[in-house]
Amino acid sequence: MRRWATFLTLASTVALTAAAPAAPVYSEADFARVPKLDAHVHANRDARDFLRVARKDGFELLSINVDYPDFPPLATQATIAYKMHAADPKRFHFATTFSMDGFGGKDWTAQATRAVDAGFAHGAVAVKVWKNIGMIAKDTAGKRVFLDDPRFDPIMAHIQARGVPLIAHQGEPKNCWLPLDQMTTDNDRTYFSEHPEYYMYKHPEEPRYEQLMAARDRFVARHPKLAFDGAHMASLEWSVDELASFLDRYPNAVVDLAARMSQVQVQSNANHAKVRAFFLKYQDRLMYGTDLTDSPPDPKARAQNPPATGNFAKEADDNWRSDWRYLATSLSQPIAAIKADAPGLALPRSVIDKIYYSNARRFFHLKG
Repeated sequence: MRRWATFLTLASTVALTAAAPAAPVYSEADFARVPKLDAHVHANRDARDFLRVARKDGFELLSINVDYPDFPPLATQATIAYKMHAADPKRFHFATTFSMDGFGGKDWTAQATRAVDAGFAHGAVAVKVWKNIGMIAKDTAGKRVFLDDPRFDPIMAHIQARGVPLIAHQGEPKNCWLPLDQMTTDNDRTYFSEHPEYYMYKHPEEPRYEQLMAARDRFVARHPKLAFDGAHMASLEWSVDELASFLDRYPNAVVDLAARMSQVQVQSNANHAKVRAFFLKYQDRLMYGTDLTDSPPDPKARAQNPPATGNFAKEADDNWRSDWRYLATSLSQPIAAIKADAPGLALPRSVIDKIYYSNARRFFHLKG
């Protein structure tokens, strides 16, 4: 019944949109002059290249520290974030995190609390939890840990008391549980081919997609006053209807679009009006993000999502301009990840301003 109600609401929005006069939209030429904020990046290199290209293209950045084996150690990520924030506090923001090492032990909560407080002391505006919770991490007794585990309650209460949002990457794209030839995007095929430890189709003994989403939903329901950012479209990137239902159920939640634009484009190519209506209806709950990652050069580095090219400044500029063309204009463009052209959504300027800037600044309590 809830899905049917969501469908009817989206359908009525489509009808109203079709009947309404066209709102002013931006052009490609407006890209660099409009204030924007990429609310999901990873600055893993002690260099100013990321800030330079962000400044040129009119972006602020939210860099997210995460306990990811392909990234530098957490202490190194923290040092880089502190330095870059100090160098340009109005343009470079960051999220801190904590390690899952020793979870379930008597000292873990105190250690996690010290870790996030150190980040807050240096200016962190959010805390990140990663997909290792649910997919990898085990407690000191060797049992798999899920986000709804009540042993997280003290650290979450501490984060909430500080008035800081939680960013949660839970699960993976639904493609992760499909054979390669059934995946909807090439970027997912490449990423999971090179990260078999996260490719759940190859691990039927591991938790299913539905289990991970259910644990995440129980967590959000149990912490209704904790501001919650579902990273990567809350891993509901495959269906704007499912994402609409999630947002309707949990008013404390927002989502970012990081590394999931191609899945949105698959849907808009199938039903352009419905996807555009979704963006219009939930314009206050969506934040632009890319997952762009500036890491030290590594000849053995595996595929990232979005793909790394070896020329980071061009990679960032190309990603940002492609997404702007899709979201802000009606122009079509070839999208390699889906082997098709994707016409733009031409969202009104007021909606673009929210998704690209004001939603993130409000949600993360950014000043200045």
